[in-house]
Amino acid sequence: MNKNLCFYPANILLPKGDFEKWAVIACDQFTSDNEYWNTVEKTVKDAPSTLRLTLPEIYLSDNNDPKIDGINTAMESYLAGNVFKEHPGSMIYVERTQHDGKVRKGIVGAIDLEDYDYHKGSKTLIRATEETVPERLPPRIRIRQNAALELPHVMMLIDDPENSVIGALSEGKDSFKKVYDFELMMDGGKIKGYKLNDSAVRGVQSALASLASGDDPLLFAVGDGNHSLAAAKECYLKDPNPSNRYALVEIVNIHDDALVFEPIYRVVFGVSKETLLLELEEFYGELHAKDGKKITVICGGASFDISPAPLSGLPVGTVQAFIDHLCRKYNDIRVDYVHELDTVVKLSANENTAGFIFDGMKKDELFKTVISDGALPRKTFSMGEGRDKRYYIEARKIK
Repeated sequence: MNKNLCFYPANILLPKGDFEKWAVIACDQFTSDNEYWNTVEKTVKDAPSTLRLTLPEIYLSDNNDPKIDGINTAMESYLAGNVFKEHPGSMIYVERTQHDGKVRKGIVGAIDLEDYDYHKGSKTLIRATEETVPERLPPRIRIRQNAALELPHVMMLIDDPENSVIGALSEGKDSFKKVYDFELMMDGGKIKGYKLNDSAVRGVQSALASLASGDDPLLFAVGDGNHSLAAAKECYLKDPNPSNRYALVEIVNIHDDALVFEPIYRVVFGVSKETLLLELEEFYGELHAKDGKKITVICGGASFDISPAPLSGLPVGTVQAFIDHLCRKYNDIRVDYVHELDTVVKLSANENTAGFIFDGMKKDELFKTVISDGALPRKTFSMGEGRDKRYYIEARKIK
């Protein structure tokens, strides 16, 4: 691969059969919703599916080895069982119709992990947008290190106000070969994929190269899947073979009208209302500072607003600092990161459960903030609702 480029075609594997049962949402979604994943299981049954090739985080445990062994076995079985059709040297133009009817456009291809550094303050072409938590990497590393395949749910953002990279593909899609067109399970909308011809691939690469200019170019900001991409990087550092050096991702223009930034709320389990009030006052001191941003707290179904002095440029940072304090002080506290407002309200109606609701970051603030300040607090924003996240569809051999 030409090192002067920054985004590459890859040998992409797609299923020959039922795409509807094959495609499953990203593993880090609906992490507290057993009903969602139980329904996915009933939908998939025994059909070939990415559900068998990934580990939804709702199933994470202290010992993930049996599940990971099952994933590796399923990958080998699918490769040997004629499940896939290979599309050599491909990029795929994607049109995803979301649940709101808007169409989000992207391109699936490969990035070079040598251009990526997830540590805060990095100056690479590809950077994390949010803090990477080291404790979250080991399960993902164990999944990838012996896996025969990778399946991407990573979405990269480009800052392309003129829409020079993706815009022309929509107009020319009728000249590309359509490789899938189906409805996504669990109210995930619809999706179409088109294999780009060689001329379109060169056009994408040229347009991206033009974006990667200046003294401190940030070409790709990792929007979703940061920890999975960080795990891929660690696996490459441990085993720097040519296949491990690259990772499949989907790139999306941050200026795409269908792409909406939503806050990711916090729900804390295992804290009483009395303890919560005492800790809030002790940690923040003044709960209604003049320069404070509103934070709504729900505990046991009762809600109240606070506006403590900012500990970060974003309300999420002020909330996260408090939650980190709680977790250090109380070992039995558990935290979940929730995209849907109604889910926060529902969960926070339970005893000894607290939800935190606040305004999110505007998407036009992302690139300049990452360039100036480095990675943001973890789980700062979500690109749309949970059901609009990327589904696993494409695969690539890494062994």
